[in-house]
Amino acid sequence: MHVISLTAVDFRSYSFVEINLEPGVTTFIGSNGQGKTNLVEAISYCSTLSSHRVSQDLPLVKSDQPRAIVRTGVKYLDRTNWLEVEIWPSKTNKAKLNGSECKKTKEILGILQTVTFSPEDLILVKGDPGERRHFLDELLVQKSSSYAGIKSDYDRVLKQRNALLKSAGPARKINLESVLATLDVWNDQLVNFGSQIIFARNQIINELLPYVSKSYAELAPTSKALNIKYLPNVSSETMALSDLVTAMKEKLQERQQDELDRGLTLVGPHRDDMEIFIGELPAKGYASHGESWSVALALKLASFDLLKATSPAGDPVLILDDVFAELDAARRNQLILRVKNVEQVLITAAVMEDVPKELVGNKLFVNNGKVETL
Repeated sequence: MHVISLTAVDFRSYSFVEINLEPGVTTFIGSNGQGKTNLVEAISYCSTLSSHRVSQDLPLVKSDQPRAIVRTGVKYLDRTNWLEVEIWPSKTNKAKLNGSECKKTKEILGILQTVTFSPEDLILVKGDPGERRHFLDELLVQKSSSYAGIKSDYDRVLKQRNALLKSAGPARKINLESVLATLDVWNDQLVNFGSQIIFARNQIINELLPYVSKSYAELAPTSKALNIKYLPNVSSETMALSDLVTAMKEKLQERQQDELDRGLTLVGPHRDDMEIFIGELPAKGYASHGESWSVALALKLASFDLLKATSPAGDPVLILDDVFAELDAARRNQLILRVKNVEQVLITAAVMEDVPKELVGNKLFVNNGKVETL
């Protein structure tokens, strides 16, 4: 698959921009702050309904406007799909597929698959567990669009349950008996959605592991092996869905008093982590800066390989956002070998010299919100 066009209205720094794209490599060249990353971020947003740079939608909308619009044309074989998202920070986003209104924005998920690698991805190694959970969830959304609904439902239930627990804290602002009755209702939903998330994350890590190991071995051939392991807040011996349901119910019962005392949900996949090891040592805290780059890149290349292997659309669109200036010669060369035959690669760089000559391809110059062909 490949993106054939992008239109953005009031997105980030752009009042309006429209560009056409071709298969192969396209390089966006521009100094920092000129808007090149905004372009690939807009494309990625149509794929995941989230940004690789910020966790909220508000920064995506031009400061003096109520909403932004992003539209992409995506070609796979002889078919072209048109995806459009209206981003409303103050209310629910809207989406269109081939000009028709979607009941829910998630209906466009799965049509465009992208994998983005950027300097921010070092946080996968050095950051808190939430960053690694987001990595897994974003990959799951692209692999199976139905996961987005499950995750959204879980987040909604978690928010409501936390509000109930907070109201029933030590001050006992409301009747405890009433709280417990309502808590049972939220527990059932939390278990339903939460167990599905745990099950899906465990599966995706098992599927991802061989690709991660292979990618890291290619990027760092003299290093010890890279391993990833799921660290769920709730687990069972078999990790079968039915057993996870039972285990989550039991743990909620065990921690009920703790949750009431703290006014917070302490059980569920919102407290999971993905452990990353180089040899026997955890990457976080022990990996050098160079090793951390290799780990982050291996995770993203593994995501690409997994999506390619499991999708009838073939190659996802690969986005390399301002990364070549950060990589040493060995890692640059390995990345060149891995991506030079990908159906579509979108690269951003401050200067042409940052991009390996093998990957320059089509060139677009971005300056002060204007995009011109070089």
